[in-house]
Amino acid sequence: MASVAFLGLGVMGFPMAGHLSKAGHVVRVWNRTAAKAHDWAGQYQGQACDSVEAAVTDADCVLMCLGDDPDVRAVAEIALPAMKAGAVLVDHTTASAELARDLYKIANESEIGFLDAPVSGGQAGAENGQLSIMCGGDDSVFAKAEPIMDAYAKAIVHAGPAGAGQLTKMVNQICIAGLVQGLAEGLHFAKSAGLDPETVISAVSKGAAQSWQMENRWRTMVQGEFDFGFAVNWMRKDLRIALEEARTNGARLPAAALVDQFYAEIEAMGGGRWDTSSLIARLENAERT
Repeated sequence: MASVAFLGLGVMGFPMAGHLSKAGHVVRVWNRTAAKAHDWAGQYQGQACDSVEAAVTDADCVLMCLGDDPDVRAVAEIALPAMKAGAVLVDHTTASAELARDLYKIANESEIGFLDAPVSGGQAGAENGQLSIMCGGDDSVFAKAEPIMDAYAKAIVHAGPAGAGQLTKMVNQICIAGLVQGLAEGLHFAKSAGLDPETVISAVSKGAAQSWQMENRWRTMVQGEFDFGFAVNWMRKDLRIALEEARTNGARLPAAALVDQFYAEIEAMGGGRWDTSSLIARLENAERT
């Protein structure tokens, strides 16, 4: 068992830190809103800290799950000087590969290991300890962190050097964007054609069109329920990162760019906190107008 610190207790971080406690690790937590850390300590075995420094001091592994690049950089700049040599800093935030490479260099200068380790699986995956984690960093650092991350993971893949985890997560989000848009159009078409969506899904979900999104989201999409999983605001942030990276590496992402515009329309409809399956609402709203 290890001494670990978890920084950032949002809808993902809160249960992830809980799984670490349940696994028997000695856990200290910090959150920008201190009350959230104390709420966590009221539910799990562990200590709430009112400063980043207090949380990370003497920790073997420090894990972060924050919002965006500026949040990660600001917290890491406080955490790294307070961490002991030989410790590992793991960033579960979906952030840029450029930031991951920067933090890797800064951490190495202090003899601290660094992994960029974004996750996939959403809130449900975090709560059930069934996240997929894609990691970038050195082999030796990955070997140290993997047994700790296993507390909330169903799959952990070492994708390559620093930045590779974030790049792999970008692939994940690019694929999801296209899948959800295709599913939204298919369901919209079925309804417009007078077909029963459940009958249609029973026919197509056992063939090549099958996907996790279809299995888990078709019914709520048809019912206009969009309070499940990953919010549109966050998906747009992730697509922005992917599109910026594509401008650097020369990749062409016309579908991802188009779906990002569609999500902007969902935001304009007031759906920024709806989940990503809400793309169908844009089609139905256009039909009504």
